[in-house]
Amino acid sequence: MIGTDLTILGEKITIISQNRLQIDGDVRGDVSGKQVVIGEDGSVIGTVCAEQIEVRGGVRGAIKAQTVTLHPTAEVEGDIFHQTLSISEGAQFDGRVRRAKDLSEITPNLDVNSYPSTQQHQQTG
Repeated sequence: MIGTDLTILGEKITIISQNRLQIDGDVRGDVSGKQVVIGEDGSVIGTVCAEQIEVRGGVRGAIKAQTVTLHPTAEVEGDIFHQTLSISEGAQFDGRVRRAKDLSEITPNLDVNSYPSTQQHQQTG
């Protein structure tokens, strides 16, 4: 859980969760997980990719998931790629919607080892 008093900032940051991730704080970076819930006080500036995404707060960036639910308090600015989409009355959405033709387009990458290492290796010669 990313609480209301927590802000995560940085360049090229990716948060990866193998289970359910609740975001009630502010994240400026990409988020990947099995199930991601953005609470009413939560916000993400970046791409959110998961098998299932529920948005109650704000997202500025792409959303990619098999199932996407925008609740009445959601404020989304960005494109949504999905298999199943539900937008509740009152939700604010500005962007494009596209149903994924292939599940690989919206499947989150949860393999931490597949991401580039942030450490720089230098060879001396």
